[in-house]
Amino acid sequence: MNITVLGTGLMGLPMGKRLQEAGFTVTAWNRTREKALRLASHGARVAHTATQAAREADVVITMLEHGDAVDAVLFGQDVASVLKPGALVIDMSSIKPAEARRHAQRLAESGVGHLDAPVSGGTVGAEAGTLAIMVGGELADFERALPVFAPLGRATHVGPHGAGQLAKLANQMIVGITIGAVSEALLLCAKGGADIAKVRDAIRGGFAESRVLELHGQRMVENDFAKRAALTVQLKDLRNALETATDLQFNAPVTQLFEALYTSAAEHGLAEMDHSALFRELARQNGMGL
Repeated sequence: MNITVLGTGLMGLPMGKRLQEAGFTVTAWNRTREKALRLASHGARVAHTATQAAREADVVITMLEHGDAVDAVLFGQDVASVLKPGALVIDMSSIKPAEARRHAQRLAESGVGHLDAPVSGGTVGAEAGTLAIMVGGELADFERALPVFAPLGRATHVGPHGAGQLAKLANQMIVGITIGAVSEALLLCAKGGADIAKVRDAIRGGFAESRVLELHGQRMVENDFAKRAALTVQLKDLRNALETATDLQFNAPVTQLFEALYTSAAEHGLAEMDHSALFRELARQNGMGL
């Protein structure tokens, strides 16, 4: 099976490596060619253009920044026009559900399958092959994609086109809101004079336990906000969730609150830090020099 990976950034690179190591023939393309060349040392082929990369592909994986980028690569750069009939596009980017449905419809007109399959687990999960993969699309396409998903993580079919992106929005709502809850709780304890490292240890294993408390809580304790998942990406996902909620005539007041908080964090210089840097924004709002 020939697999093309379009987008070899923080997530696409380790995913491409795992696919190559699993025995697939991988061709890579990235807008910044140097990023794709990092896969060459693992045996992947590197194409000069996205169209060249996709021409002989059985499966094309896109891992791009947002829906406009996916649209530009698939249709603006004519990738869709060179795909073989029966090829499958697996969009693992995090985009709007409505965008995923439009892409699926346009590809279907050319006899090309489509799955929206965003992921959760970050770079750690991408490197370890333990990503949670939320998949929308036809069940038959999902089943033929299972060998591709296997080296990357655990894939779950959640519904028709766009449903994978809905599930990812749900994931990002929960993650972003929980980061805020952990930040605020630990800052309250710090304000009152408690040792937040010990507070975190004390509440772990109870009903407050979560991966956010485990991983992001430790970053807050260590004041380590080097980017693993950018705050700007978290903000983009919350805004996509709110736009989708509006389309569905659904009221999401908690997400609205956190969209405003992450916006404020970005405006105060934290945009390119890890999304757990919301901790610093809440500290700033409380006059705490952490």
